[in-house]
Amino acid sequence: MWIRKTRGWEIKESRATPEAVFRDRRRFMAGAAGAILAPGLLACEKEAGADTAAGEADPTADLYPFARNERYQLDRDLTPEADATSYNNYYEFGTSKNIVKAAQALPLRPWAITIDGMVAQPRTIDIDDLIKQMPLEERLYRHRCVEAWAMAVPWSGFPLAALVKLAEPTGDAKFLRFESFMNTEAAPGQSEAWYPWPYVEGVTLAEAANDLSFMVTGMYGKPAPKQNGAPLRLALPWKYGFKSAKGIQRITFTDQQPVGLWEAIQGSEYGFYANVNPAFAHPRWSQASERLLGSGERVPTQLYNGYGEFVAELYPDVNDRRYFY
Repeated sequence: MWIRKTRGWEIKESRATPEAVFRDRRRFMAGAAGAILAPGLLACEKEAGADTAAGEADPTADLYPFARNERYQLDRDLTPEADATSYNNYYEFGTSKNIVKAAQALPLRPWAITIDGMVAQPRTIDIDDLIKQMPLEERLYRHRCVEAWAMAVPWSGFPLAALVKLAEPTGDAKFLRFESFMNTEAAPGQSEAWYPWPYVEGVTLAEAANDLSFMVTGMYGKPAPKQNGAPLRLALPWKYGFKSAKGIQRITFTDQQPVGLWEAIQGSEYGFYANVNPAFAHPRWSQASERLLGSGERVPTQLYNGYGEFVAELYPDVNDRRYFY
């Protein structure tokens, strides 16, 4: 007899929201809004989604929603879209969480991605051309911030492994370095001299090739808004959120371990690996639990954010702190 062992991050299929209901939620909300939603909430949703300026329509919008990859399930409810798109860390636009309005100044087209370093052929590719040649899908992921808040998001995009394959790294390449945009006119935070802009983060080539590593172009069944890292960001759900660079414009394959922006500022608090582990507290606060956006509920933090079955083999010692800060 074949016995299926349920993984720690899986839920019973009977508890999952039917896809048809999830896809149809916007039509339902639009019809009910006048009767049951407060004007303040409607204004919040409008502001959070107002990320496409006149004349800046996303050429890939008709590709959404992407087919969902059912391999990636959740053990919690999806975070309401209004919360996930209005509570954002994006220091390029300000140090508060309320940067939605400021982020709308960032132009998303034209937008080119440079792939260089130790690759067969360095290239610069338009974001829309890149999206159209990638294997597109939707994944449900948990996202855990080092500040101990969390959300559950339906990300749209493509596996980072597909981009690695496109780049054809040489045998000497060991790391990927991600560099975000630099635009001081649109992003006033980049004028602050105490931050080493542009934003930089990095992963090992082995991490980049892992099934979980995901390049995000959208969320909630449509292109991602500017405040959430459009038009291209990284999602590494087993790591703290600061590893998931936003507004990416350059990806460099290298044999040198990249130094991320937060690691450069305070290396004793923000390391290269930054894997989620409740046993290792941040120097200024505990990581034992996390607050869920939307409900405010506090839940226990899981090792590797619950994705250990995918990634534990990448890290030889669960007691080695350098893997977990």
